[in-house]
Amino acid sequence: MDILSIVGLIVGFGAILGGQHLEGGHIGTLLNSVAFLIVMGGTLGAVMVQTPLNTFLRALRMLVWVFIPPPASAKITLDKILEWSGIARKEGLIRLESIALDEQDLFTQKGLQLIADGAEPEIIREIMETDLDLQEHNDMESAKVFEAMGGYSPTIGIIGAVMGLIHVMGNLADPSALGSGIAVAFVATIYGVVLANLLFLPVGNKLKSVVSHRSRIQMMLVDGLVSVAEGDNPRNIESRLQAYLN
Repeated sequence: MDILSIVGLIVGFGAILGGQHLEGGHIGTLLNSVAFLIVMGGTLGAVMVQTPLNTFLRALRMLVWVFIPPPASAKITLDKILEWSGIARKEGLIRLESIALDEQDLFTQKGLQLIADGAEPEIIREIMETDLDLQEHNDMESAKVFEAMGGYSPTIGIIGAVMGLIHVMGNLADPSALGSGIAVAFVATIYGVVLANLLFLPVGNKLKSVVSHRSRIQMMLVDGLVSVAEGDNPRNIESRLQAYLN
């Protein structure tokens, strides 16, 4: 669980709502379903137009990573690699095939299976680095979906503001209709800016950070598995991979 993401959202939105209350305003004045519909609906629509379906759906699935990142520990990965190295030297590379079946991570499973099948170390590195590059590219493209939303929402908020002002100008003869139009105008602008800077852009950047960290751990895994396939001494492998822990 990423506590910092949760605290950040609470602090960010709490500061805005708290400031509104301290200034003597009512929090209820910031709640406007019409303004939210305009900003959120318009932003989602714009992103859907520019994004392929698979990338959009992948972005939605990755959203949980902001709070629960996928497991990626350099220390745990190093311990596993050293364990596999010891097993391979004592019992042979073929023993790693049964270990691969018990692995939940498909990337790790594929690497161990390649070693057990007797693939050359250069081939193992080439195959796994290709998979890693494609996975990182797809994840980064999905993270950029939220960055795009952060770019669109302020502009959609301005559109909502203009629509509210148009409603106001069209009802100058009816004072009772002026309040709702002005509310939509200003609240839509607030929604657009706040959602962009407290939600969409931070989420996009956090996902890119998670993807980069995960890729570094997987690159460590590739280096370790290649070393295992080459029959390196566990101590040499540990010394080589220590840099990833730093």
